[in-house]
Amino acid sequence: MSKTNTTPEKERTAKKKKIYNRQTILLRFIVVAILIVVFASFIVVKAFNTTILHSEDWNAKAMKTFSDTTIDYPGRGDILADDGSVLATTQVRYSVWIDYRAEKFMTDTFVAKLPIISDSLAHYYPRRTAKQWHQYLLEPLSREKKPRGHLLVKNITFTDLQKMRTWPFFKIKNANRNGFAAHSFLKRCYPYGELVKRSIGRVNEDSVTGEIHGYSGLEYAIDSLLYGVNGINRKVPLTKNVVDMPSIPAIDGYNVRTTINVGMQDILENELGTMLQTCGGDWGTAVLMETATGDIKAISNLDYDHKTRRVYEAMNRAVLCYEPGSVVKAVSLTIALEDKLVRDSSEVIPIGQSFPYAGGRAITDSHFMPSLKVSEILEHSSNIGTTRVMVRGFGEHPSEYRKRLASMGFFEPFNIGIRGEQTPRFPIVADNKGGRIAFSRQTYGYNSEISPMSILAFYNALANDGKYVRPRLVKGIEGNGIDSVIPVSYIRDSICSRETASKMRGMLTKVVEGKSGTARRLRLMGDYKVRIAGKTGTCYIVEGKRYNMAKRRVSFVGFFPADNPKYSCVVVVSNPKSPRGAASVSGEVLKGVANKLYARGLLDNSSDYRVNVDPKSEKTPTFYASMRSNNANDEMLKDLSINSIKRFERPKNDSVGVVPNVVGLGLREAISQLETVGLNVEITGVGYVKSQTPKAGEKLEPGTKVVLSLVE
Repeated sequence: MSKTNTTPEKERTAKKKKIYNRQTILLRFIVVAILIVVFASFIVVKAFNTTILHSEDWNAKAMKTFSDTTIDYPGRGDILADDGSVLATTQVRYSVWIDYRAEKFMTDTFVAKLPIISDSLAHYYPRRTAKQWHQYLLEPLSREKKPRGHLLVKNITFTDLQKMRTWPFFKIKNANRNGFAAHSFLKRCYPYGELVKRSIGRVNEDSVTGEIHGYSGLEYAIDSLLYGVNGINRKVPLTKNVVDMPSIPAIDGYNVRTTINVGMQDILENELGTMLQTCGGDWGTAVLMETATGDIKAISNLDYDHKTRRVYEAMNRAVLCYEPGSVVKAVSLTIALEDKLVRDSSEVIPIGQSFPYAGGRAITDSHFMPSLKVSEILEHSSNIGTTRVMVRGFGEHPSEYRKRLASMGFFEPFNIGIRGEQTPRFPIVADNKGGRIAFSRQTYGYNSEISPMSILAFYNALANDGKYVRPRLVKGIEGNGIDSVIPVSYIRDSICSRETASKMRGMLTKVVEGKSGTARRLRLMGDYKVRIAGKTGTCYIVEGKRYNMAKRRVSFVGFFPADNPKYSCVVVVSNPKSPRGAASVSGEVLKGVANKLYARGLLDNSSDYRVNVDPKSEKTPTFYASMRSNNANDEMLKDLSINSIKRFERPKNDSVGVVPNVVGLGLREAISQLETVGLNVEITGVGYVKSQTPKAGEKLEPGTKVVLSLVE
């Protein structure tokens, strides 16, 4: 086959095209070369400009960058109980997320392991069922745009995090494959939960500085000690990065040891909470204090929800002022004895139907008595008797009464460390008719306001031979090489003589043990293991600037054991619904606390519940659920027109005579069961009962110590 000859025209066209293409390519190379040269020149010029001409400016900017600082936040100190156990601490917690958009997320493997993951989550985090967890984790896979972070759980411990990493799929080491992401943060933790919540307080983060400071309770009051001192971080250049390094290290906050005893706190809260549920009161507050030191061993502030019939920690009313009622009569009589307004406590004071004083409304008592000895005024809670005695010294100049209280330190702040603390309020009265009437009401508990803490401190002074010790919640500071103890301090070395204090203790004991005492039911009804001295108080609640005669606030303040006071206590309950008096409500709370402390051997006692036991006899001792018979009790029963009272042994059941099994129970329920059968309880750890010694089923010996090991 012959080839087609190329025409000269076609050859010329091809040659021209070839030349054009060559020129085009060459032009492009030239343009690129020129751009490279220009760019390189720009770099050279810029480098010269930066390193030579303006080097000082750039060095200054670099130095400024490395001189910038950030705050190095200190670790917040712990709040400790009196035995060193932790009430508040800061821990590292974690939130766990799943990144469904991880680079190599293994979707098929995830779906295959999802049933096991869902079962594990339902077991450890039962806020969702396994089916709900399955749906919650599967749903993001159906979205067009899968989430970068899907929250799994939050606020878990490092131990829980490590446990979760051992689950199927999550144990894959590469986070790009399983999408497992954990973010750490610091959280203030309270191991005992609601226990003494208001007194310990809470913290909050400052939205501007990011610092964590207390805003209530001890967390607020001693924040400067707990917070520590901020440090300073500076930028430091490393090989591949610039990092923050501390130039001035932060100083961690101190650990603060409080006076709170966890066991006593649990007893007090349980007794107060049970009473609120029983009597239907709106709220209650109670404080337990060590007589010699003023250490607040327990403080409880509870509100009662009438709909749910549950109690919960509420505002700290122990330091707020309320009209005190008859508990203030002990203050008046202490002044009367100390100032020799009466020289003999056996002096007879006329009482009668009423006492018209200074032209005001006649003062009356709840029951008629023609006369009373001075030593019987508190026992009968006589308004008339108290006023008649006090007008001897202050009738002409009633304004001097408040000055006399001030001289005793009655109005000085305690600075306990509880936010909102108030000092007593006694209106200043004039030396005229109106002033005399106002003063007369103040002597027996009206026309004035006193906080439960203030009245407790005064009664504690009477129990302490007149030494007016300052209540305290903080007893020591630890950390940063310091271990200091805050000494006991006094508002006044003495508010009265030892003789006056002794006489007052005798009068207050008769309030409980006298045949006409307003708190005699504490001795008559139920177990009376610990002798108690104290005073009842009742007053109507003010609403709309007027007394609501249908609502009362009842209180009891005293100390125990009466003959050798170790603890003082105040209990105030507002508006109890059942028709009970101060002794039946507030007094019963105090008695319950005293009995529980006795049962634990905390009153320098052996805690022996046995009655008339022959030591040679092997017979199980008899226990009495009601009061024991004696002449004094029988006399008071007769005075109350109670002809008989049953005395009975504890009900017999399968566990009689042996140690009950409390493993797995909460602390309160375990203690209740053990103390019911007369055993002492010692506690280690927190949470639920893991083990007990002696073991369940062993022969029961009343007074035996049972050690409970608790775990969270």
